[in-house]
Amino acid sequence: MAEVDGRVDREVVRSAVRGDTRAEAALLAAIRPGIVRYCWARLGASGRGYASPDDVAQEVCLAVFQSLRGYQDRGLPFTAYVYAIAARKVADAHRAAMKASSVLPFDRVPEPADQAPGPERHVLSADLFQRVAGMLHHLSDTQREIITLRIAAGLSAEEVGAVLGMTSAAVRMAQSRALARLREWTRDPADEVVA
Repeated sequence: MAEVDGRVDREVVRSAVRGDTRAEAALLAAIRPGIVRYCWARLGASGRGYASPDDVAQEVCLAVFQSLRGYQDRGLPFTAYVYAIAARKVADAHRAAMKASSVLPFDRVPEPADQAPGPERHVLSADLFQRVAGMLHHLSDTQREIITLRIAAGLSAEEVGAVLGMTSAAVRMAQSRALARLREWTRDPADEVVA
């Protein structure tokens, strides 16, 4: 028996430290129930994060087993050594749970996303510009100038009329005809507007 009056037998501990496999098995069998109870008491039924109390107890047993060769008897009960390891593993489980479930508050509002066009947008814009420029060359000089001043420059019909020496009504009529021609040229055979 590895346990005597609730304490682990010192001779079993010595034999386990020397590498006796039967002593190691007896020692782990003796300490495991207490470790499981300890982990359940500290972590609760739901556990912390992804580790259940049984998982943490298993980690404790493994850590004790792996550290047996380095154990030195300093006059304290072996269980003090075991529960020091258990306390560290439980603390690790608490930290992991806190890290996994924590939501960090913002100390400042994040900057808005960069609205500048990216490389793909530049390529598409350049392609569209090439296509529109090619279509504009099929318009008359006056229609091309009206479209450029009204749409690209954003001038009103009156302002464009003043620049070209036309009435605002004539500018609107010429613009309407020019846009109709452009729409006609942008339609594909499936009758969809190409943009």
